[in-house]
Amino acid sequence: MSAVAVLHVWGTRSVPSALWRMGRDRIGLRGTPGLRFAKLLGTGSGETFTVRDADPHHWATLTVWEDQQSAAAFESGRLVRGWDALAHERLRVVMSPLSSRGTWSGAEPFAPGPAERHDGPVAAITRARLRVRRAATFWRAVPAVSSDLRGSPGLRMSLGIGEAPVGLQGTFSLWESSDALVDFAYRRSPHLEVVRRTASAGWYAEELFARLAIAEIEGTYRGVAP
Repeated sequence: MSAVAVLHVWGTRSVPSALWRMGRDRIGLRGTPGLRFAKLLGTGSGETFTVRDADPHHWATLTVWEDQQSAAAFESGRLVRGWDALAHERLRVVMSPLSSRGTWSGAEPFAPGPAERHDGPVAAITRARLRVRRAATFWRAVPAVSSDLRGSPGLRMSLGIGEAPVGLQGTFSLWESSDALVDFAYRRSPHLEVVRRTASAGWYAEELFARLAIAEIEGTYRGVAP
C-alpha cells in the first residue's frame, strides 16, 4: 500500500506564538500512530535559499502516514487544532508518492507503492543539506533557476521549505501534470544546468527529489487557492 503524504501550510500573524508551537510540536509528534516521517518546517520564497527568503508568517508540517486512516486521525488531533486556532489561513495538500530518489535525514520517506499511471496534477518535493564549503557557489546558481521556475508553464504554486533558514533547504511545488514538471526539471536550460553541475560541484551532503500524485487540495496560501 502506498503511503499518504500531507503538507500543511499555516499563515499566522503572531511570530512568537508560531515559534513556540514549532518547539512544542516536535515533541508532540513522537509516537503518533501510523506516522512514518514528519518534519516541522519554516517557509520562504525560495528565490535565493538564504535568510532573506524567510517568511516568518507561514509555517508548515510535512507528514507521511502508513494509511489514509492514520492521516485522517491526525487532522482532528491536538497539533492541527492548535495551528488552526493560531492561523488566519491554511493550505492542506494530500498526496501519494509516485517516485523518489535520495534521502532526508537518512530516511527514505516517499518510497512509492506499486507503479501506477497518473495523468493528473503532481507535486514535487526537493530537499538538500548543503556542504558549508560549497554553499557560496550554490547560492550563485539559484537565482536563474528561481526566475525561470516562476514563468514555467503548468506551475500552480511554489514555496521554499526547510528545517533551518540556511543549509537545510528545499522546495515544494504544484504542477498541472508530470509532463510540465519534467519539462522544467530536465528540458529548461537553467535547471538542467544545475542538475548537470550537481555532481561535479559537490554542493550537497544529502539530497532528495520526490514526485507525488495530488489526491486533495484545500485552503489557500497567501490568499490564493492553488
